[in-house]
This record gives sequence, C-alpha cells and structure tokens, in this order.
Amino acid sequence: MTASDPERSESRLGAAEFDRLMAAVGPFETRPRLAVAVSGGSDSMALALLVAAWARRHGDGITAVTVDHGLRPEAAAEARQVGRWLRTRGIAHRILRWRPPPDGALPGGLQAAARTARYGLLAGWCRRHGVLHLALAHQQEDQAETLLLRLARGSGLDGLAAMAPVAERASVRLIRPLLPIARVRLRATLAHARQAWIDDPSNDDPVHARIRMRRLLPALAGEGLGAARLAATAAHLGRARAAIDDAVAALLSEAAAVFPAGYIRLEAAALRAAPTEVSLRALARCLVTVGGRAYAPRLDRLERLHDRVRSGELGGGATLGGCIALPRRGDLLICREPEMASEEMPIAPGATVLWDGRFRITRPALGPSGRATRLVVRRLGADGWAAVVAQDRGLRGHPIPPAVRPSIPALWSRRSIMAVPHLDIGHARSHMNASVAFLGGAPLSGARFAEP
Repeated sequence: MTASDPERSESRLGAAEFDRLMAAVGPFETRPRLAVAVSGGSDSMALALLVAAWARRHGDGITAVTVDHGLRPEAAAEARQVGRWLRTRGIAHRILRWRPPPDGALPGGLQAAARTARYGLLAGWCRRHGVLHLALAHQQEDQAETLLLRLARGSGLDGLAAMAPVAERASVRLIRPLLPIARVRLRATLAHARQAWIDDPSNDDPVHARIRMRRLLPALAGEGLGAARLAATAAHLGRARAAIDDAVAALLSEAAAVFPAGYIRLEAAALRAAPTEVSLRALARCLVTVGGRAYAPRLDRLERLHDRVRSGELGGGATLGGCIALPRRGDLLICREPEMASEEMPIAPGATVLWDGRFRITRPALGPSGRATRLVVRRLGADGWAAVVAQDRGLRGHPIPPAVRPSIPALWSRRSIMAVPHLDIGHARSHMNASVAFLGGAPLSGARFAEP
C-alpha cells in the first residue's frame, strides 16, 4: 500500500474541473444515485474521492463497490482495507466476491473471465439497488493503451474509437469521466488528500498485452505519440463513430421493423441506397439484435453477407451470427437460426427467466391451492410446430413466417407443449402459461457512441 510522492499542487484535480468532467458524461437527475467501481488502485481511489465530493455538492452520496476476484491471496484483505479508508471519509462501501469455477472452464482465459464477472457483479448490484450510474476510473493512459491494443488487432473505426465516456447497458449507465486525465494528476489528487492506495503487482506483469503496450508508451512519447496524443486520437475517432451511429439509427428507424417473435424485416432497397459503411453497420445491428449476442460477427464474414444482400445474390439465404438472412419479396428477413436456440431452462411458478439471451419470459405464480408442474423453456422446433398445427390447423396461416416458427420459445412439460405465448396457445391452468417480451441481444439502435 503506497501513497505517491508529493506532486505540484496545480497538477491535482480541483472541484471546478471535475464538475466539468462530470457534466460531459451527464445529464444526471436532481439527486443522482451513483456507484463507483473501486479496486483500491490510485485511479479508482482518486475517482471515489472526487465523485463523493461532487455528489455532496449535489445533495447526495455514493457507494463504492469493490470486487474481490480472489486471484491473489491478499485480495480479500485489500478489499477490506479499501472499505476502511473510504468509510473514514464518509463513503459507503460494499464488497462483491467472485471465484473462478472449480472445473477451470473459463472461455478466453482467467483474466477475461474475471473482467466479465466484475462487470456482471457491478451491474447486478446497481440493478438491485436502483443505482443508475456506475463510474469507472479509466484514464488517459488506459485509453491510449486500448487504442494501441486495438490497432495491433487490426480493428476498424469502432475499435479505434476505444472506450466511450458513456456506455449504456441494460440496467446501468457506465460513465468514465477521467478519460482525458493523466494518472500523474490523479496521484497528485490523492497526495493532496493524504490518501494511500494499493499497487497490484499484476499491473506490471508483461504476460498481459496491455502491460506490454504500457511499456511502449515512453518510447512512443519520444516520437510524439504520448498517451495524451493517442487518447486525443481516440476521441477524434469517437466523434466520427458518433456521426456514423446517427446515420445508422436514421436508416434503421425507416427501414427496419422488429417483431415480438424475435425477427426483423429490413428493406433491402434502403440498404442498397445507403452508404456502404452505414448499411454494413445497420446489417450488423440487426444480426446482434436477433442473434442474442453482445458483439457483431467478424468483419470479413459480415462484409461477404453484406455484398450478397446489396447485389441481390442472397439466393436461398445465408447464416451468420446465429441468424438466418432470407430474401422475402424484395425485403430481407433476419431470424434466429433454430439450431442455435438450443438453450433449455426450468421456469418455476412466479419466476422470470431470460431465454436464449433474447426473450424475457414470466410464468404466473401459483394460486392458493395450486400445484406446481415442472416446466422448461425450449424452442418450439419443427416437431413442436407440427404438434400444435395438428391440434389447430388454423395455425397454418399464422403471420409469423415459417422460418421463424421453430425458434420461438415454448413451455414444455416433458414432451408435451403447455404454452406457446407467440401463438396464443396456453394450458387451461393459467399458472402453466407465460408472458414473453423480446429483448434481443442489444437494442436495434443502441445508445450513440458518446463523444468526449
């Protein structure tokens, strides 16, 4: 645990400057509720002090939240120390714990799994406590390192725009007010406040690509490519991305129709008429929404599908991103690939589940004398469709397209279908029915990439 050497007083962040940084990631409600992700390092400790002071000026407090990943033996004690420091300053503190699964099944490796778990735990805490804004301590060097990492991976505009000052998630806004600020100024702020912090040795381990990029920064600075210049470049690219985001949103608002059964009808003519970059991104957004995924397909695959759509050579259709793209009367039908909707999950009376990453399904609670029947949610499938049509031949002309029907959710009791909400089929006993809402992998026109 360390505190920095005294820095020049003019280097620290003052209240007026931090007010401007927060205004740039606003707006906020009259009495905003914020949480701050605090690892105990210098960046997040400085952010916690700055946001707490800002919140007091706006008539409210904050909660600092620390995730103990258990990756180092000292982690639990360090999380408790962070809590002691912050509570002496009148800042509420909570510790969330995560442990890697004992079977070692970690797609992407331990660090990636820990990062995903951290965001999940933090967002979940905010959702449960009605906190709308989660402040993250990414600063100027972090932004520069992100740009270098994505440049090394051959990223396009979206990747090179690096981290957005504001990012909308399903339950919380992520805000990064410190992106323009150098770490030395944050440590000067802590020195002025006489506040120590914790140095994590993994932040100096060159096994991590980010650390290797960090070590390049001094040499790059000698060539005029210091952290400030790189972060400014990311900000310029962010403005370009924001402009394209606006054009994509405008195109989708006119050319796309989203249906409750989880599919999209897109005007192919509008895709062909739009600039290539705009129509490519619009297609990607549709695939993410229908496919229930967090990210768009790989660029090379997306471009091949896009070329076929624009040239009118889609033929019998194509699959990508867990979706099927089919030509339909001059339009493009994008629906879920049935084989990819393979999730099967139990749903108890009164429970709500997220199925296939796309549908929120709620089963009614039992009545006073009700008796629970074990139900699971899984796709209707071709066999399920055949079974319900055999019971009601009028379903043959149902407006849900044939390509979509096998992938819609159904409630099953063993091999029997109890309810298919999209077809208005339900069991006589209400608690064996369900309500359903299509959420998609992401909103069709998500939050604009925020400019700094």
